[in-house]
Amino acid sequence: MMFISLWEFTVLAFAAFRLTRLIVFDSITEFFRQIFLEEVVEKGEMYYVTRPGLIRGFIGELISCYWCTGVWASALLYLSYLYFPMAAAPVIFILAIAGAAAVIESVIQRLI
Repeated sequence: MMFISLWEFTVLAFAAFRLTRLIVFDSITEFFRQIFLEEVVEKGEMYYVTRPGLIRGFIGELISCYWCTGVWASALLYLSYLYFPMAAAPVIFILAIAGAAAVIESVIQRLI
């Protein structure tokens, strides 16, 4: 069994946080979400429903659930780091730095 250090865990955690938010919430990936989710407006409120179809419905359910996406994003990042460390490390570090910056910004916004 391979163990990771606390440092590696922290980096992977920030990267998973950022990748999950990128997939589930960020406007830059909205075009991707629209393939699997349909925007519905009712009584002045907007929400998303999964599009019909086995695969589209499954992926729609997955990316509409922050926790579900987080599990799969974590698995993807960890396995990439484990089996392809040279290729995965730059992506993981970029996501981790962006994730840490987002957390810092959230803390600062609450303090101001």
